[in-house]
Amino acid sequence: MRQHVNPLSQFFQLPLALPSKSILFKDSLYPIHLDIGSAKGEFLIELASKYPKWNFLGLEIREPLVNSSERKRKKLELHNLKFLYCNVNVSLDEWLSGLDYDQLKRVSIQFPDPWFKRKHMKRRVLQKSLLNSIARYMCKDGELFIQSDIFNLISSMMDVIDTSTYFDRKDLQGLKWLNKNPYKAYTDRELFVIKKNLPIYRAMYIRNSTSLSTN
Repeated sequence: MRQHVNPLSQFFQLPLALPSKSILFKDSLYPIHLDIGSAKGEFLIELASKYPKWNFLGLEIREPLVNSSERKRKKLELHNLKFLYCNVNVSLDEWLSGLDYDQLKRVSIQFPDPWFKRKHMKRRVLQKSLLNSIARYMCKDGELFIQSDIFNLISSMMDVIDTSTYFDRKDLQGLKWLNKNPYKAYTDRELFVIKKNLPIYRAMYIRNSTSLSTN
């Protein structure tokens, strides 16, 4: 079930100073996979368990979900994983600026709130400013993975990415969409959609060598 919060409300516009990587992770030098909109956290919990030499950070605007994910993480004693509460369009850029060069290697945005009404589309998470922040700090050949069960939403996300010129869509050898989640780990929403036998639209982008525009 989707539980919407309005990211443009005054409350969510207050910037949060996110803890540095040295505070978040036991070994802060590992490469980082950032999951934006981590929801119940199952996706990153599975990855962090499989890949101990990666660090994983899940960011979520719904604080109760962050608290629940953190309880599960602590129970499993995963020191390469952390879940934080924030509005990424307000608080992420400063945190990214503290990373070592080329440390951000993966970003995933999965099944974000669709905000169907035209007047609400400005509430969608993937805005130009957020994409610019990701592009600014992501290593060359870094991965940006997006997926949704809403075609109009994934199309909108792809428009933002394609317009930026900082990412190239991964060649699918004639296929329009990825058939499977490339990380072989799944969000709660993804499992729900698969169980319902509904379509999922997936795309992988690779950070190219285009320098970030100052415009």
